[in-house]
Amino acid sequence: MKNIRLLWLFLLIFAFAGVNAQVVLDFDEKYAQEMLKPGTPAPDFQLQTPDGKTVKFSEFAKGKFVVIDFWASWCPDCRKDLPEIIRLYHQFHKNGVEFLGVSFDTDKEKWTDYIAQSGVPYTQVSELKRMNNSEVAKAYGVKWIPSIYLIGQDGKVLVSTVLSYKIENVLNRLDSRRISNYFSMLYGGGVVDTISIDGSKGKLWAESYKPYLDPGQRCDLVIMCHGLNCDHDFQLMRSIETRLREEGFATLTFDFNGHGKSDGLFSEMTIPNEIEDLEQVLAYAQDLRFVRNIALVGHSQGAIVAAMVAGKHPEEIKAVVALAPASSVRDDIARGNLFGIEFNPLDPPDSLVLNNGIAIGRRYLKTAFRLPIFETSAKYQGSACVIQGNGDRLVPYTCGERFHQMWENSEYYELEYYDHNFTNCIFRPAEITVDYLKRTLQPK
Repeated sequence: MKNIRLLWLFLLIFAFAGVNAQVVLDFDEKYAQEMLKPGTPAPDFQLQTPDGKTVKFSEFAKGKFVVIDFWASWCPDCRKDLPEIIRLYHQFHKNGVEFLGVSFDTDKEKWTDYIAQSGVPYTQVSELKRMNNSEVAKAYGVKWIPSIYLIGQDGKVLVSTVLSYKIENVLNRLDSRRISNYFSMLYGGGVVDTISIDGSKGKLWAESYKPYLDPGQRCDLVIMCHGLNCDHDFQLMRSIETRLREEGFATLTFDFNGHGKSDGLFSEMTIPNEIEDLEQVLAYAQDLRFVRNIALVGHSQGAIVAAMVAGKHPEEIKAVVALAPASSVRDDIARGNLFGIEFNPLDPPDSLVLNNGIAIGRRYLKTAFRLPIFETSAKYQGSACVIQGNGDRLVPYTCGERFHQMWENSEYYELEYYDHNFTNCIFRPAEITVDYLKRTLQPK
């Protein structure tokens, strides 16, 4: 990779961009203790492919980034994870990353049959020995499968993990093409304007991005809706927005009232007045002559606001993406327990101070008590995509499932172990979102 200083600058910006991160369950603490640590030279080995060719790792990997996937066809967890490795291969191999599967199968026929059945596109090798008898397993400290390594161009370990999303995180951040696109987007890939839109509590700060278009040409626009106590610069939403801009979408991002750079007090913010905010932003977008279709992308509280606005304006919204939709807020408030803070839901306090020090106002609690989230959202029956992590400790994954069941024309993606903010690997929900919107709004 070229321009190392630029890469590290990007990584530092990325590392400090997020807020409100949850603690992520880390199976490496249990299953990857004996794997080689970053900076360790990758041990060399020679193994055979199914057709009898010998692969010498040092020659295979010379000067390249290499993902080594230790697995076996008889392993249930490996079978579940293999599609993710195949997906990473298709995403990164074209940019020069090599992939190598090292199997602990002992039955060659079953091994090769499963490779063919699964459509594995990258090189596979094996000793045809079980893990506890394998010399390669001993050399790499593999005590659990799947175990995955990312080896750097210098032949040293960059990542050792049992969680494929950690490999994806680093591969994305090492992808010089994406970094190049990111900076070219900031400095000349289109027109960025800071604008002001009338909202429910004053002026809303907003930023519009329009790709360069030929005279009379139109494009699709995506409105971004952040969650509670975040703003337009929330790490997850910025990641999605960056990818959308790379793919030729126009974007309109803004801060809800009482958030970020917009007018209003946070203590006076409610979900109904956020709905009013989004309706005003939608009206602004509809007046833009270059806009062909409008889609909404929302996270957490922003997702339920987007869903409800889509239900109120079903003919005007072409697609909705709901990430971890926080529909449980109504039930939480009805039970008198919001984010672990107890109160009387029939006589709520003037303000509810949460653990992070922010105070939600009485009006928020009163209006959310009987908020018709699903009743309103159900009126939208257009194309939709729901993305949910089953490791979400703030919003149960069943909330996402319910939206999927309610919206007949929806796709549902449940990301294993992912938390509420998708901090495990924000590139994954971004990829799903952009792929879905390309298929929905830009069909070939």
